Amino acid sequence: MTNQQLKQEIVARFGSEDENIRCFFSPGRVNLIGEHTDYNGGYVFPCALSFGTYLAVRKNKQNSIRFASGNMPFITSIPLSRLNEKIGKEWVNYPLGVINEFIKDKHQIQGLDMYYFGNVPNGAGLSSSASIEMVTAYALSQVLGFSYSMIDLVKISQKAENLFVGVNCGIMDQFASGMGKKGHAIMLDCNTLKYELVPVKLRGYKIVIANTNKRRGLADSKYNERRAECEKAVEYISTKHPIRFLAELTYVDFEKYAHLIPDETIRRRAKHVVSENQRVLEAVEQLKAGNIMNFGLLMNSSHDSLRNDYEVTGIELDTLVNEARKIEGTIGSRMTGAGFGGCTVSLVAEDFIDEFIASVGANYKEITGLQADFYIADIGNGAGEF
Repeated sequence: MTNQQLKQEIVARFGSEDENIRCFFSPGRVNLIGEHTDYNGGYVFPCALSFGTYLAVRKNKQNSIRFASGNMPFITSIPLSRLNEKIGKEWVNYPLGVINEFIKDKHQIQGLDMYYFGNVPNGAGLSSSASIEMVTAYALSQVLGFSYSMIDLVKISQKAENLFVGVNCGIMDQFASGMGKKGHAIMLDCNTLKYELVPVKLRGYKIVIANTNKRRGLADSKYNERRAECEKAVEYISTKHPIRFLAELTYVDFEKYAHLIPDETIRRRAKHVVSENQRVLEAVEQLKAGNIMNFGLLMNSSHDSLRNDYEVTGIELDTLVNEARKIEGTIGSRMTGAGFGGCTVSLVAEDFIDEFIASVGANYKEITGLQADFYIADIGNGAGEF
């Protein structure tokens, strides 16, 4: 989507009353390793993608905000006095949540026209929602003259999803969408928000994302249930060893205190979080050392833990991973995102990518009846104006 195309689309939707149109972009993200650690105060290792959400914005004289999307049929005009009201399960709740946070922060919102276009597959686990929130937050901050740092906008976007949309997501998705840098992944401590940009040098390998095309609504999934289970594990362990988050534990600590968790299922949930947190640290060190093969092995261990201990995969994700691992050029494959559908991420040798897509796609369809989509991912920059 080009700047000129965005401007043409907003004029086509709302007329040409004001030609002072500004265009913004915020990317989706893929998490290379570190799943379900973010809301447990742990480490994650995401990168921003080269695809995401585009937004054209201009001020209007309508005393309302008019929303339109090139992806969704729902179009609406909302009076400025009613911007704090949720609209069913429509996509506009993501930008409305961000706007509501600005209102709560005592900012004056003006009439606007806002046209969105996204090329992140919705519901695929690549953070289409976070990219919508971040592009909205950044654009409004620029257009309406609000003084926020990018990390402030990240926090606002997370609040929008937690409090307005109703999904208890951690901060990773918005952080990666806002703070990403081309050619780098982000090692983020989700407890302190300390981060390090780590160069990703794959040397003959590519990041291949495979979409299960099994739709799953994150708000309606077992995401919130898993989060509650982790909080319960913290309660049990804190009776003898006070902690705020599971990720404060080393694996040695966990082995020492695991007996305090009487429920075997909750114990396995905690085991995944603690072991996954350690895998992130190991994976970053392996990548820095140029040991890409070891990085891939840690990706494999991550998926196995998500399947066996956290139980958030399912036949679609497991099939894609199993078939990916049969390809000679695949050195690592795992689910990415919340799970229960969505995508896998694999590291595949460039010479094997065609075989990977053909073979994995055919076998996946035969087993599940679904058609997978594949994306060869480039690592892009975070939110900005273009």
